[in-house]
Amino acid sequence: MAATQEGSRGERVHAWTPVEITLAAQRQYARPYTDVEVWAEFTHDSGTVVCRPGFWDGGSTWRFRFAAPFAGGRWTWRSVGDPSDPGLDGQRGELTVADRPAVGNRFHRHGFWRMSPRGRSLVHADGTPAVLVGDTAWALPWRATEDAVRVYAADRQAKGFNAVLMMSVQPDRDARGPRDRTADHGFDVAFEDLPEGHLNELSPAYFRSLDRLTNILAEHALVPVLQPVFQGWGWKGQRGNSGAVVPPGEYARYCRYLVARYGASPAAWLVGADGSGDEPQVAAGGAEIGRWDAYRQPCGIHYAPFFGNRAHQEADWLDFQWCQTGHRGEHVPERLTDMWRNTPAKAVANGEPTYERGGAPDRAVGWWQGHEAWSNLCAGGTMGVVYGAGSLWQWRLHSGEPGHPAYFLAEDAGWREALDFEGSRYVGLLGRILDGLPTTDMRPDWEISKSPRGLLSPGVLFIAYCEHGGPLGIRDLTGTRVPRAYRVIDPRTGETTGRGVRTGDTDDIPDEGGAPRIYICYDG
Repeated sequence: MAATQEGSRGERVHAWTPVEITLAAQRQYARPYTDVEVWAEFTHDSGTVVCRPGFWDGGSTWRFRFAAPFAGGRWTWRSVGDPSDPGLDGQRGELTVADRPAVGNRFHRHGFWRMSPRGRSLVHADGTPAVLVGDTAWALPWRATEDAVRVYAADRQAKGFNAVLMMSVQPDRDARGPRDRTADHGFDVAFEDLPEGHLNELSPAYFRSLDRLTNILAEHALVPVLQPVFQGWGWKGQRGNSGAVVPPGEYARYCRYLVARYGASPAAWLVGADGSGDEPQVAAGGAEIGRWDAYRQPCGIHYAPFFGNRAHQEADWLDFQWCQTGHRGEHVPERLTDMWRNTPAKAVANGEPTYERGGAPDRAVGWWQGHEAWSNLCAGGTMGVVYGAGSLWQWRLHSGEPGHPAYFLAEDAGWREALDFEGSRYVGLLGRILDGLPTTDMRPDWEISKSPRGLLSPGVLFIAYCEHGGPLGIRDLTGTRVPRAYRVIDPRTGETTGRGVRTGDTDDIPDEGGAPRIYICYDG
């Protein structure tokens, strides 16, 4: 929630930049988080209505966050409180939106992410194509300091990442440690009653801290992919994980809170994680997100390795399905191909390949990660790619911090050392290579070329990945599917190694071979 503007009555604001409106209850409530619901309806002069839930922020304070979904015009708003409270119910105001967006990152210029027309990839609100390039920093919200997140965000932005997967709360009911982000075993606490398997005693101070961390990410154009409460491994393994234990109604209420607090900024919702997807919490939370996220930012499920990866495939609130391929250092892109065939169509990605150096110093290191990313993308994972590093996802404070299971740990590294693992460069570079290309709803193709991996948007774009390079044979018998202009790129460096224009529809694209290559056919 970066660059928040105060939404006072009559204030001039910018599109796609959050406005914060503060209300004060006039009555006292013993359990304000659970017993009071507040929302506001924002109505544009054109008749467009955006409904935004409010959230309790401690004491008598409730807040709304709103981002105008287009430039220009005037919005009026009215609050609703249940139960009715003179300070929360019936408050009114107006906002005037500037005719041009704020000068800022691509989310200010193009709007938040949403799903493409065919549901296979990401686009911004104005239709600009996008490819998710995600990093895995599950424990950042409750372990990292602001200074550390500044270091982290600058590194990931410079490498080409644009999203960060995070557990919004520390989910292990049996985990113990000081409430100190700088101490070994330490972590911050979002719900005081989570050790009992409940989400009722919310700590506003925790979420004010998370606001500051997500602001830093947003300043670096990194989208938080927020997971409410993990269903699987959690932070330190199977230590009484909460995501499949808390009552579904409490899980749904918390999903609404996340939408209220973070949904007026770029975000994505990972409503289920590391489970089957059939946990009742997932359906309850997904439906609540679908009900309250007026911007329709991407919402989906991330599975453990043992499941079919198609729970709730027909649900309107479900936008994407993310597999994980285990942590043994094996490439399994066929899982993406299998998921691609599921109907109705949803976007697909591998949300958790093997963590670099996770559990062994030579596991999934270096170019392994780049090959994995391009293979997954071309197999059908056209929503994007995800990277993870051992010791980083746990946010291990330093290389000697004890108490983390060795199975996922980079033994000689804390989060800061893991930030520099080689493989992250190659995954981030994928985003830079694809930036600006018309990737919307591209699909796997096995007919155009002799490459084992290809993506096609007929007549617009063809991308092929060859693990060992070499001349790329093209078989475009109709002459309508593959643009004539081409570039050949080394995906390890981003360097263009060749370019030209094919004179015939079945001409090869030349390359000497012997190294990985990306072939991009695009006339733009």
